[in-house]
Amino acid sequence: MSSEQPSDNEEPEEPRADVLREEDEEDSDEDRGSTRPSSPQAGRESAEKQGSSGLELAVDGGTGSGCRGSSDSLFSWICNRTIRRGPFVDPARDHFRTMTRLYKSMSPATDSVNLSTQTHGAVFNLEYSPDGSVLTVACEQTEVLLFDPVSSRHIKTLVEAHEDCVNNIRFLDNRLFATCSDDTTIALWDLRKLNSKVCTLHGHASWVKNIEYDTHTRLLVTSGFDGNVITWDTNRFTEDGCPHKKFFHTRYLMRMRLTPDCSKMLISTSSGYLLILHDLDLTQSLEVGSYRILRARRAPLSTEGSSAGSRSAGSRHTIDSKTHPHREGLSPRNSLEVLTPEIPGERDRGNCITSLQLHPKGWATLLRCSSNMDDQEWTCVYEFQEGAPPRPPVSPRCSLRLTHYIEEANVGRGYIKELCFSPDGRLICSPYGYGVRLLAFDEHCAELTDCMPVRTALLREVRSIYSHSDVVLTSKFSPTHCQFASGCLSGRVALYQPHF
Repeated sequence: MSSEQPSDNEEPEEPRADVLREEDEEDSDEDRGSTRPSSPQAGRESAEKQGSSGLELAVDGGTGSGCRGSSDSLFSWICNRTIRRGPFVDPARDHFRTMTRLYKSMSPATDSVNLSTQTHGAVFNLEYSPDGSVLTVACEQTEVLLFDPVSSRHIKTLVEAHEDCVNNIRFLDNRLFATCSDDTTIALWDLRKLNSKVCTLHGHASWVKNIEYDTHTRLLVTSGFDGNVITWDTNRFTEDGCPHKKFFHTRYLMRMRLTPDCSKMLISTSSGYLLILHDLDLTQSLEVGSYRILRARRAPLSTEGSSAGSRSAGSRHTIDSKTHPHREGLSPRNSLEVLTPEIPGERDRGNCITSLQLHPKGWATLLRCSSNMDDQEWTCVYEFQEGAPPRPPVSPRCSLRLTHYIEEANVGRGYIKELCFSPDGRLICSPYGYGVRLLAFDEHCAELTDCMPVRTALLREVRSIYSHSDVVLTSKFSPTHCQFASGCLSGRVALYQPHF
């Protein structure tokens, strides 16, 4: 956060200016990490005390007069406080230091959910409802579990939610959610009536692994190991299902995600390719050869930032506007870009992109990759070049640039580990052996756009927590509370909350 001095045209003898200078100096010191309160609680109390006293002095100018000059100075001070934040003040930015201290104090809750492995098996996926009131658990042995994440109280067990492993859960709103399974089906459920499914959707020919939802068109989007991406029109669903069509097909499909604004679709593959569909239109069904492919070639990774070529996230293809008129704004919808993101240590070997997540503000993509020999594993962050803050151009199309990475423990080979971003995008929760790691872009847990490195940098470890007796497979942040959850191979779900 940027802190500025009050404007130079203020009267030097005005007491308010001194107060504001002291506040800004304290903010600057805190940004640099030179002074920190003894505990998260103390930090919060100190911030509240300073904020209230500073505001009172600013309003009446330190004299109780409330003169016009003082109000102008207050307005100037507020404007300076909002520099680099756009037209609106983001409360998450104002309080990120407090949130950072809270997350650094995270520990397993004493009443974490302990679940028996005799009935449901491994935990493959966790998902909170949008309002944070329900935590759902996708289990290996056909079951879906529902809990109150605040009290850890068990709400319901959907005993035979599917006929095979439940792989993924996605909420469409605060009451309706979808599950997918190795039995090739997708099921819709309503929290108000959990005794039966709303409907079952048939269309995939193999294991269904991923569910996304386009809030603009209300289309459910699923992907599976049959290589198909299928859209389902939930506007017209009945007890017998809902209309669907095959939207896209590719070999070796692993994961599929939509960006928060649903303008792009990203698809990861077990062969190391990352596919990006730009200007996404889910109402158009794509056939082979009907879409423009921007084929990428593999290029060696460099962490130097002195040239455009060295800032690449991996491979990219230079496109000539005469050959590709869509560079002049004439591109069709759903144009495809194919990338082979470079992985540290994997310059001469292939890799498999096993997990794919997107930054909540759409700034970057988060990948969990493993080598083809399955002897190394990494977590990597790639910045979207399109729409990012001005920097030397690196590609005529969107492309990605590797900004941060870290090597993982590579425990539990053969299992996919699902990582996640925090709701504000400042932290990453990554399964790490028998526990989880909280990772940040820098030591202050700043936003990605505020600490963009010139060279590829290591992710910073904020905290490591080991609370499981088996390999952790999935993790998830609560969208509304300072809480996250993790699930492991032996079936235990752990909840983490600040500990004072």
